[in-house]
Amino acid sequence: MQGVGNALIESKGMFLEASWLTIRLTVLSILIAIFIGLFFALLKISHLKWLQKLADLYIYIVRGTPLIVQIFIFYYGLSSIWNVEDFWAATWGLAFHNGAYIAEIFRGSIQSIDKGQSEAGRSLGMSTMLTMRRIILPQAFRRALPPLGNQFIIGLKDSSLAAFIGLAEIFNVSTTMGANTFDYMTWLMICAIYYLILVAVLTVMVNGMEKKLAISD
Repeated sequence: MQGVGNALIESKGMFLEASWLTIRLTVLSILIAIFIGLFFALLKISHLKWLQKLADLYIYIVRGTPLIVQIFIFYYGLSSIWNVEDFWAATWGLAFHNGAYIAEIFRGSIQSIDKGQSEAGRSLGMSTMLTMRRIILPQAFRRALPPLGNQFIIGLKDSSLAAFIGLAEIFNVSTTMGANTFDYMTWLMICAIYYLILVAVLTVMVNGMEKKLAISD
């Protein structure tokens, strides 16, 4: 453990930079995934069958293929159209993947809202979209927050797959250091420590938001 401690201190700057990259990658991909998820959740609860089937197809594709394959498709697919940075290829790959799971989270949250809420909105003269925006979605978002927090944490850990397209995030840096020193175990333990710290911080933030929303109810 003494070796891990010394390596942890000596590599602090390098891993902090990699952690910042991991955080940016995770936050951006989840924010984009929230918009994607909300869009497909609304398609799934639409009265039009073909829109429901379109959403089902998207979710089926994401669930039926490995995330690393999706990231590679975005990386090589986008690169064949224009010069795209590996950071953005990873961001869109992760957003595409997480969007499907977030779509199901939003769908469940929206459908858990009592139908009387929609009827009340329409009785006040609101359109369906206005009722959804002002009455249903704010309540649905509160109910979706705990599973969204979990998805955020999953997205953080999944971001390690961006290492396979050369992005210098935490896992990539640790394996590179392992290859340079022939001491993989030390650097993988440091990698695990950084992920545990980031997950702990995220968990505290999500719990704080849940308590704040509970108080405001």
